[in-house]
Amino acid sequence: MYDARTRYVTAAVETAAPARVVTMLFDRLLLDVDRGHAALEQGDVLGGRSHLQHAQDIVAELMASLDAASWEGGPGLMAVYAYLYSTLVEAGVQGDAGKVLECRSIVEPLATTWHEAAALAAAAAPAAPAPAAAGLLGVG
Repeated sequence: MYDARTRYVTAAVETAAPARVVTMLFDRLLLDVDRGHAALEQGDVLGGRSHLQHAQDIVAELMASLDAASWEGGPGLMAVYAYLYSTLVEAGVQGDAGKVLECRSIVEPLATTWHEAAALAAAAAPAAPAPAAAGLLGVG
């Protein structure tokens, strides 16, 4: 059964704007990469693999949601995602913390860029109209 945190996260993702969902995915991807690296550094290969598998799932979702043909940079971004995915797989299979750091060096600037793009998109979006005043606390 789902706990309250899981229900909250599910609702947050389901109601978030697309740009926000991408930033949430990148935030979690960074967390998984960091946790995977820490586990491998501590000799916990199984724990590291678990975090890296979740990171792979996120990258697979990013790849599936990317329409590479819709913009000029799409094929290049898809190639970056494919490289990241394969390197995460290699890192998990080999228990290679160095490869995990290489992945982090790719993910971090992408995450920063997506956060900046999401902020720009939010700033450019028209504000929702305020509801008409209907009395005290909008009732009446």
